[in-house]
Amino acid sequence: MEVYALVGPSGTGKSHHATDLADELQISYIIDDGLLIHNGRKIAGQSAKNEPTMVAAVKRAIFLDQDHAESVRKALALARVKRLLILGTSEHMIDRIVGALQLPPVKQVIFIQDVATEKEIEIAKAMRSEGKHVIPLPVVEVRKELPTGWIDPVISFFKRKSKDEQARVNEKSIVRPVFSQLGKVIISEHVFIGLARHIALEAQLFGPNPKITVRTSDLGATIQMESRVRYGVAIQREVMAFQKNVMEEIEMYTGVPVRTVNVRISGVIQ
Repeated sequence: MEVYALVGPSGTGKSHHATDLADELQISYIIDDGLLIHNGRKIAGQSAKNEPTMVAAVKRAIFLDQDHAESVRKALALARVKRLLILGTSEHMIDRIVGALQLPPVKQVIFIQDVATEKEIEIAKAMRSEGKHVIPLPVVEVRKELPTGWIDPVISFFKRKSKDEQARVNEKSIVRPVFSQLGKVIISEHVFIGLARHIALEAQLFGPNPKITVRTSDLGATIQMESRVRYGVAIQREVMAFQKNVMEEIEMYTGVPVRTVNVRISGVIQ
């Protein structure tokens, strides 16, 4: 199986452009927000858009639930998928999905800026600011996933690059998920710092007062930490395990992608 990835921050139009990109690359299977989609139909999975909170939606999108992941793995094997396009907010998120579904390494990563203009991205961001999300499925399919949700169709016409150059229609739907209807949630940087400090103390690796700073942007969170480590620790191995744990735990609890976790060791303590 050849695996491709379309990467871009939330609300930049990945789902809107996914079918066009898949058509160009001759890919007929797409994984987006917990769903396995084939030619405009849901094959397996559960939509993250149906979750009550943003955190639950992120967990659904990265297939954290074992039964959810297993159902999609079985569907991929049964369909004998040759090419697959995965959508994600970061390369780290793509790696999480690839790992959960036990897929081969990604052959090519395509960024949203490669397939969408600046104007299209701005329009997508404006729509997202209103709580609207795009799903690359027709309304009739989305109704099965979100029977009580607000749904509106989007039609885009384009020619498929095949021998007969036959025009086809790819229908998409705009939805307003439950977690968008509840309003906007802003997570303070102090929350990230508190979580990172708690994980550091639980690791029993660092000194009692690690210095932690966090920067957040539309692309996610960047965490910087400076601390001493305990004597006798295999520093490189243990710190790398800590970095991975911080990424996974913070993403799981906040729903915000963590871009990097930089750790500076300033000394050794007994």
